[in-house]
Amino acid sequence: MPSPESAIDPLADHKFTNALTDESSPYLLQHAHNPVDWWPWSDEAFAEAIERGVPVFLSIGYSTCYWCHVMERESFENEQIAQQMNEQFVCIKVDREERPDVDEIYMAATQIFSGSGGWPMSVFLEPKSRKPFYAGTYFPPEPRYGRPGIGQILDSLSKAYRDRHDEVVEQADSIAQAVKEQVAGSHDPVAVGRAQVTRTTAGLLQRFDRTNGGFGDAPKFPQPVYLEYLMDMRAVTNDETVEQIDAVLKTTLDNMALGGINDQIGGGFHRYATDAIWLVPHFEKMLYDNAQLAHVYARASKIYNDPFYARVVRRTLDYVLDEMSGPGEPGATGFFSAQDAEVDGREGLNYLWMHGEFDGVLGADAGFAARVYGLDAGTNFQDPHHPDEPARNVLRIDARPGQVASTMAMSDEAFVERLDAVNAKLYAARQARKQPRLDDKVLCGWNGMMISGLVAGGEALNEPRYIEAAEHAGEFLYTHMRTENGQLARAYRDGKVKIPGVLEDYAMCVQGLLSLHRSKLSRNGSSLPRAIELMEQAHQMFGDADGGYHDTRADRDDLFVRSRSVYDGAVPSGIGVMFANLVELAELTEDDRWIDRAVGALRSMSSPIARNGIGVINSTRQLLAMLGMREMIGDRYQFLDDEVEGSEEQQEQGAVHVFVDTDEITVGDDTPAEFTVAIEIDAGFHIIAADPGEGESAALLVPMRVGLISGSGIAVYADYPPGVEYGVDTVGTINVHSGRIEFTVAVEKASGVGVNPGEPLIGLSYQACTDTACQQPRTVQLNIAVKID
Repeated sequence: MPSPESAIDPLADHKFTNALTDESSPYLLQHAHNPVDWWPWSDEAFAEAIERGVPVFLSIGYSTCYWCHVMERESFENEQIAQQMNEQFVCIKVDREERPDVDEIYMAATQIFSGSGGWPMSVFLEPKSRKPFYAGTYFPPEPRYGRPGIGQILDSLSKAYRDRHDEVVEQADSIAQAVKEQVAGSHDPVAVGRAQVTRTTAGLLQRFDRTNGGFGDAPKFPQPVYLEYLMDMRAVTNDETVEQIDAVLKTTLDNMALGGINDQIGGGFHRYATDAIWLVPHFEKMLYDNAQLAHVYARASKIYNDPFYARVVRRTLDYVLDEMSGPGEPGATGFFSAQDAEVDGREGLNYLWMHGEFDGVLGADAGFAARVYGLDAGTNFQDPHHPDEPARNVLRIDARPGQVASTMAMSDEAFVERLDAVNAKLYAARQARKQPRLDDKVLCGWNGMMISGLVAGGEALNEPRYIEAAEHAGEFLYTHMRTENGQLARAYRDGKVKIPGVLEDYAMCVQGLLSLHRSKLSRNGSSLPRAIELMEQAHQMFGDADGGYHDTRADRDDLFVRSRSVYDGAVPSGIGVMFANLVELAELTEDDRWIDRAVGALRSMSSPIARNGIGVINSTRQLLAMLGMREMIGDRYQFLDDEVEGSEEQQEQGAVHVFVDTDEITVGDDTPAEFTVAIEIDAGFHIIAADPGEGESAALLVPMRVGLISGSGIAVYADYPPGVEYGVDTVGTINVHSGRIEFTVAVEKASGVGVNPGEPLIGLSYQACTDTACQQPRTVQLNIAVKID
């Protein structure tokens, strides 16, 4: 079997070499021989920028990111562009999977500055404070796609930093303050109860795609956190709601398992589908997806006593043990992070087939396989980036195996046996091809999720080898993924651990250990005491006075803000998993310590739950669980049992008051929606207009913007009113608003738009000023629920 393509060949001759050669991250090593003089995130890099008197260019991505690869090929391997970068900036590369804390705060800055975000992330920093003064995502080598070329950006920002340094620093301070408000703000507790659970359930049922399964339109993410919530809700609700939930679960799980998002040959799920029908995936495979989906299908196989779901569990877990585990016993050195989407710059090339290839590999079975996997219906994939490539097929199945077997006059057993034999031949042929890159770093948090998935699968299938792999991985995390001071490490590769763990690492590792403790097949008696030990460490390092948790330690002096993210995306939030651990420990032990802390976590998360229960679905799950623990909780918390009114229409932020004319909109394929925003600005203040003007001063202020601040699936446009010219200086005027303004915002259903999966949240960013000073930029969430038909 050929090895996956490595990130770097240490024996090859290279024209260029930079400081990333000493790193262990496969993503950083991919850039180790760019002509760009990359530095890793380090004090030394920022010291270099300070000494040279230049700003920092920070590029954040990950090893399986398609547009990261594109920007590398177009710009970072371009010697002319690299020379410009090296002369004008100190350039730093960050693997977002190694440093989710770094990624989160600069993603917030990017969203505040540009109204959207994504990877690769391109952020320009003032090196003394590490605060951002300009941010974007992908920039082409020359102007196109309505974006400026990277060279223009570099020249403009280098000149501003040199000639108008004080204003750059002021701008960096302003954006940093806005980031702090967005990612580090706490919320006053509110009463929550059954009403929030009911509303969240209704919201998910409304978003359900009744034809194809899943939630919303393309791109389709599996969103296992939603499915887990619905399985929890199913156990405690009425028969009518159970029937609706069953429709959601069965339709979604069936269509995902039958579609191209599920690797029909090798097992395991790709990251998401680019369409609404789960056919054509974005071909990267992530450990966290397969961990969560194995858990979901294992639960579903038990709820519905369904052998098809059990087969999906087995194939998913076997894929992880075979392809995402190092030598030796599966899990003994942890599980790898990801497999790339492309081979030789071609999207999904390893997973695609042509009819003639079936003939060559399968012989007499080719016709059977072509019928089962849809090749006899014609091709279904054309590489959008290489239109001259021949059309190929993503493999998918039209119906459940039993139904297909019936149409072919075969028994279920005979059909599955023949299909398995065909898959074995196709898999052997596929493994002889050039393989996608493998990101073989081991991430503590993702491995914790994988342990939970293995335990769930082992229990559902009565398969001890999955439990054994989970035990090996748990032992590895607890024993070997440690920093020099004995704390959990974030990442491990080639025997190196150097990055301290963040909240999600502790929370998910504990979750895995608690799964092992619950398992009847596990022989490891140390899982619970180890889980409690790590929970205490996490409480000391990440806990705060209001019962919530920060994402990072208080002693991280390389970050300008200590974040506390609450929203669940493709990877659940650290606080949501920590909350779940507290609830589980309270139920297991009935110890006041865990009950009190679970109640504290509920208070901390009550405002986000009340505002957007779907966005913080893991925390809403814990509210649901705690509603069943009223006797244990006693008078520690007074649940709200009455329905609550909708969210306030007015949002006040100091001198600026924001109003919207509705609390809910619905968008569909051909049905956009509109609403009106009114902004009242106190006397003596003005805000920067959406078009701030052409002067250099305007470039250093944050213009008014309405856009997505979380979630995906919509595009937001605004008919901004023109500003009024304000002030005269040597570099031009600035356009501003004062008094009251109103404008219309249009929202369209837009597949693929958004940084992360989940409920779309719309926000307004602005910067208020007086005649003598400007306040920090602010981003406020508009209290509008968006429903996508």
